[in-house]
Amino acid sequence: MSRVVVVGSANVDVTTQVAALPAPGQTLLATDTALLPGGKGANQAVAASRWGIATELYAAVGADSFGRLLRTALTEQGVGLDRLIEDGTAPTGLALVTVAADAENTIVVAPGANSALTAEAIADLGSRLDPDDVVLLQLEVPLATAAAAATAARATGARVVLNAAPPPQPGGSDLATLLAHVDVLVVNETEATAVAGTHAPQQPAGWLKVAAALREQGPAAVVITLGGDGAVACTGDDSWHQPALPAAVLDTTGAGDAFCGVLAAALADGRSLPRAVRAGCAAG
Repeated sequence: MSRVVVVGSANVDVTTQVAALPAPGQTLLATDTALLPGGKGANQAVAASRWGIATELYAAVGADSFGRLLRTALTEQGVGLDRLIEDGTAPTGLALVTVAADAENTIVVAPGANSALTAEAIADLGSRLDPDDVVLLQLEVPLATAAAAATAARATGARVVLNAAPPPQPGGSDLATLLAHVDVLVVNETEATAVAGTHAPQQPAGWLKVAAALREQGPAAVVITLGGDGAVACTGDDSWHQPALPAAVLDTTGAGDAFCGVLAAALADGRSLPRAVRAGCAAG
């Protein structure tokens, strides 16, 4: 049976609700606050597991109460944690999330124990993969770790989905190695322009050109998520726009992670890329 194997971050999110995002130097009183499990790797693993496909997570947490919170939450969501590392020297990763009344947000991440997920820590990944598996990566862990995971996955025939978030600095051997081993690159508008080194277009047709430019850096296919405009995708043979599905937007936090996790799960479940992109839009 095919699986989704996620190599990525696990954080605890401290989320506050405010009327509007603060300006530099401004102090605001929040209307609500919450302490929630998060991190791109963990979020995407949960989304894949909720699709109904077997999901495993390579991640690192601290030997603290936040680490225990994450372990419990992920287990309850059916995510396999046999390769979850407990680092005794660094605290569990922490994300500070501010959500405005219009559903926009800002996020600051303190990596903490996520830095312990090194290439050496995932050295057994290749021996645990089958050709039908999908390996899902993000960049809240060291870039060298993601590159090593992609290289190991490609050697076994497993497919690689990379959510290049947060966006890496252009150039460097690790980034080049990573992009050369990616089957599907998923980025949002900010990440797409950062990796492509271009300005943001105003229409989906313009984003198709950005996706085509990103393909020239190595990925076999590129998907750019556009929020309320849905997503665009480009492969070597085709390109298309997937409109967003109707939704009442309350909070955009985690929407991109839901998209990525379900897209990877749909691919592992045998769906074509267009159907997987549509499923991702629905989940997001």
